[in-house]
Amino acid sequence: MLLVQFKNEQGARQVGVLEQNTIRIIDGYSTTYALAQDAIRKSVGLAALVDKVVGAQTAAFDAVAAAGRLLSPLDHTDDAHTYVTGTGLTHLGSADTRDAMHKKIGGDVESLSDSMKMFRMGVEGGKPAAGEAGVQPEWFYKGDGSIVAASGQDLSMPDFALDGGEEPEVAGLYVIGDDGQPYRVGFAIGNEFSDHVTERQNYLYLAHSKLRVCGLGPALLVGEAPASIEGTSRIYDKEGKVRWEKPFFSGEQNMSHTIANLEHHHFKYPLFKRPGDVHVHFFGTATLSVADNIVVQPGETFEIDSPQFGPALRNKLAVYKTEVAKVKTL
Repeated sequence: MLLVQFKNEQGARQVGVLEQNTIRIIDGYSTTYALAQDAIRKSVGLAALVDKVVGAQTAAFDAVAAAGRLLSPLDHTDDAHTYVTGTGLTHLGSADTRDAMHKKIGGDVESLSDSMKMFRMGVEGGKPAAGEAGVQPEWFYKGDGSIVAASGQDLSMPDFALDGGEEPEVAGLYVIGDDGQPYRVGFAIGNEFSDHVTERQNYLYLAHSKLRVCGLGPALLVGEAPASIEGTSRIYDKEGKVRWEKPFFSGEQNMSHTIANLEHHHFKYPLFKRPGDVHVHFFGTATLSVADNIVVQPGETFEIDSPQFGPALRNKLAVYKTEVAKVKTL
């Protein structure tokens, strides 16, 4: 089941089930968040609740997308109550990449870079037995709900950024129940989007490089994620021609960590179990255009496409002028 959030022609929010190009609008709920909270309080599955409340009214997905009325598949009325985070060095990549990485992490541990040590730790301990905790992954914070762009919206980077590069990923979408219990609402494809040039200057700049916007959606996949996820990451030039494309692989068959292990190490902190909050957590990638020396230009478009998650995510790169506020002493 795929859920889509959007605005109708009058500007009112709606949520519906996506079937091919048809959105079947849900009665009595205007947001995915309201659906999820009601499912939690009624102790029913999200898909079961949706089946009971989906109505007869429909909308055409293509028309909604063309009009720029898509919304991210899960959000909160207060952006400050959405955490956007992620984990890196979690993916094995293609067969060639996998073979190369295993050669890099072989031999003496002390001779490895910190990144390769972290990757090796994941390969050796990221998939523990059920009910056990595995090794901690790399973790980072991206921002709150204000940084999330829906499909069709720009990804705007600050003018001080040294790079704006895509990261095709799968994200877990969560709501925290009234009792502080995290509930996974579903999964969505995303463009985690980072400043890789800044990160490459020094790995301690990773935190700075991640404080950027991200793309999410357009659809939310209810239920478990496929064990193997395949998709294509593309960059279109300003004329709409494909400038670069490459397949990407995700899902636990292509990862060094289980999703359960990544979730365990995120939600073990009380800070992340505040009732009512929303969490968007990116699970990582092994495919980047910057690795092929591609520099994306403002006006060019990112496309993250994985048919298992419905329509592709598309966002254009833009730049905004930084307004630095000088601190005043009270």
